[in-house]
Amino acid sequence: MGVDPGDARIGVATSDPSAFLATPVETVPRGPGDLDRLAALVAESDAVLVYVGLPRSLSGREGPAAGKVREFAAQLASRIGPVPVRLYDERLSTVSAEAILRGQGRKGQKRRAVVDQAAAVVILQAALDAERGTGRLPGEPVEARTDRTGDDRGDQQ
Repeated sequence: MGVDPGDARIGVATSDPSAFLATPVETVPRGPGDLDRLAALVAESDAVLVYVGLPRSLSGREGPAAGKVREFAAQLASRIGPVPVRLYDERLSTVSAEAILRGQGRKGQKRRAVVDQAAAVVILQAALDAERGTGRLPGEPVEARTDRTGDDRGDQQ
């Protein structure tokens, strides 16, 4: 499964059982219940791994948005364990998704409604292709939070 977390929405994509082709699933509103919905989608799709897009600048540096995504990914890993979560570099995924949707003739509000799903497809497809090309899992593993003092109840974000 591929996840593109944003401040307002979370794009979700899955692949076929052979892990060859990524397809869009849904856009989850960010807020109370978002982690619960993602956990349900992981279960419904029998996902064996979740790639979360990690925003980096073109130079590869991480800014405040990357810190938010790292925290989100740790919360997600705690919520869906034992399914592993990995951070995958998502540079230009939204730009690529926007270009694909424009090429399909989607404009304005129709495009905005699915751009997060399309970005999740771009992230997941890139991770699947990298895995197939190298024989190794790409990205960075995420450790589930073990402390219960943080806000990782699955109903916040």
